[in-house]
Amino acid sequence: MGFHADLPGGWGQRTIAHESQLFGVDDSMSERAAALVEPIAVGMHAVLGVRPLGDGPVLVLGSGPIALGTIWSLRAAGYQGELIAQIKRGHEADIARGLGASTIVSPGEPARQALIETGAHAYMPLVGDEVYAGGGFPLIFDCVGSRETLWQSMRYAAPRGRIVVLGCAAEVRKLDLSFVWAHELELKGFVGYGQEEWRGRRQHTFEVTHDLLLETRPPVDAMVTHVFPLAQYRDALSTAANRRRTGSVKVLLDPAIE
Repeated sequence: MGFHADLPGGWGQRTIAHESQLFGVDDSMSERAAALVEPIAVGMHAVLGVRPLGDGPVLVLGSGPIALGTIWSLRAAGYQGELIAQIKRGHEADIARGLGASTIVSPGEPARQALIETGAHAYMPLVGDEVYAGGGFPLIFDCVGSRETLWQSMRYAAPRGRIVVLGCAAEVRKLDLSFVWAHELELKGFVGYGQEEWRGRRQHTFEVTHDLLLETRPPVDAMVTHVFPLAQYRDALSTAANRRRTGSVKVLLDPAIE
């Protein structure tokens, strides 16, 4: 089975790949870091696609591999400003700090306070949620893609700010888009990876990510919280699907262990 019943792939005994889809891994790179090139490249593709990154502050919503990869990608691509990560759990916050986050905030009041510190002023209308004027984040990466995070992104964005949607949002019911036109916001989505212009060359996102991981040697291995032998794939899938209970970030299957 692959992505669906008619497309064998990731779960097959064998898979066919064109040579253009295969990328070598340097012997000095750990196997865990190599396995993380793919999810990290999703964040890297978005970061490279929205350059120039500006002076910040930047807000990243989410604490999964793509959000954490986005945090590192911002730093690896040269962003030096304030980088605020909205994260729910303590061990994920530690990983985010190690990858370059300046400040960690929890959803709710701590995140709201971070917004106020940008110079935003809060107002409570007669009808609806609290709104803000002034301040705000000029660049936000939504790596969750839920109704709540999209709504937060639009409310927390600075006027004419940019919102990057990396979370897999599909149909979102009752999402108020007023801020898109009222604050002239730019929403841009990214998926996967592709060809990038980087340091005067045209390279695939995997190559850029691979080389920068070797160059900067960040502690990305910490993103791997669980490793299972192949025979325990059911347990691996359950662990990955129940993050709140298991504390998983990235779950790997290792055919080399029993």
